[in-house]
Amino acid sequence: MSAERALRIGIGGPVGSGKSSLIAALCRELAAEVALGVVTNDIYTTEDAEFLRSEGVLASRRIAAVRTGCCPHTAIRDDITINLEAVEELERDQGPLELVLVESGGDNLTAIFSPALADVQIFVIDVAGGDDIPRKGGPGVARADLLVINKTDLAPYVGSDVQRMIADATERRGSLPVHALSLTSAPYAQPVAAWIRTQLGAFVRAGGHLHSSATGAPVPHHSHPHAHAHG
Repeated sequence: MSAERALRIGIGGPVGSGKSSLIAALCRELAAEVALGVVTNDIYTTEDAEFLRSEGVLASRRIAAVRTGCCPHTAIRDDITINLEAVEELERDQGPLELVLVESGGDNLTAIFSPALADVQIFVIDVAGGDDIPRKGGPGVARADLLVINKTDLAPYVGSDVQRMIADATERRGSLPVHALSLTSAPYAQPVAAWIRTQLGAFVRAGGHLHSSATGAPVPHHSHPHAHAHG
């Protein structure tokens, strides 16, 4: 595959939903076939990047850490400059890349990515957060291009009904896909990796333009490094 720049996929969700673990699993699935990099976001630390490096899922130089110093949604939606610069530096120094995964810091159900930062978006929730989350909704649950319901293996221990969560999410999301999974048992992250492969193919065929459901706007082929966008 080839494109003028990498496909950028934003991965958001509440604290503890398993975003970093999902990214590690996706790197294991895709790194042998796709040139990829990761940008993580933490408020004060580089803990998520250090976790990924310790897992050995990518060369350390392909994992960039952003310390936002502010509410996580600000750096992915409102003033995205620091993240855009991190993505562009990663592509320049480690490229050419085909895929960059941008992990938000843990945030609430209202967090979405600016279309100037992410071409498409994955939102991650987990069964331990409560099986009423899909019903309560929010932009991440309702409009992300893919919703992942994570940690299904924990459902019996926390009293969550996975099938109810899937049904509520499907009702709220319409035709947008929902994947319920556990990273501790088959098929692991394979369904999400397959979805990403499809997005990569569409990105190349469209010449670097994808239409994100989260924002309802087409994503520009080039973004200015100091763009400020509001979701």
